[in-house]
Amino acid sequence: MRRAKAWRGKPGSTWHLDEVFVKLRGEPYVLWRAVDEHGAELDVLQQKRRDTAAAKRFFSNVLRSHPVPTKIVTNQLHSYPAAKAEMPELAGVKHVFVKASARVNNRAENSHQPTRRRERQMQGFRDPRRTQAFLSRFGPIRQHFALPRHRMNAACHRAQLKARLHAWYEWAGVQLFSVN
Repeated sequence: MRRAKAWRGKPGSTWHLDEVFVKLRGEPYVLWRAVDEHGAELDVLQQKRRDTAAAKRFFSNVLRSHPVPTKIVTNQLHSYPAAKAEMPELAGVKHVFVKASARVNNRAENSHQPTRRRERQMQGFRDPRRTQAFLSRFGPIRQHFALPRHRMNAACHRAQLKARLHAWYEWAGVQLFSVN
């Protein structure tokens, strides 16, 4: 997973932050997600609460592995500005609030779709720790193989997918056998 994150390159300077509720064995949990302006998932954190302390924990978690952004785009949840005010690293960062109906935060909203799809396939998530471990690994791996098909022809898509598959085999330490 670390190799997939390193291969991806430097993240964008604008972060889109959003949270979504998931149920684990009937109990609601909050899934916090940070996405850069290119749609690359920066981090995902699952917590029980949706308050300022939870937002602060999420900010510190993302800042641990990514540089400080120049702009943060969030919905109108009051926990974000309260947590941002308590963190000196984020003092000079511009904070933009959007309404849910304005569709300006679509980067973060759309990044929940693969998680929801996976949740349906698995018939729901069950254990909080295993869910957090799965989602933190699922994002980088999925993004490694998710190509912008609408911007390339079939030959280019096959070539890029083949290159990414070879990189994946190299990271995993799998030997490729060629059949003559």
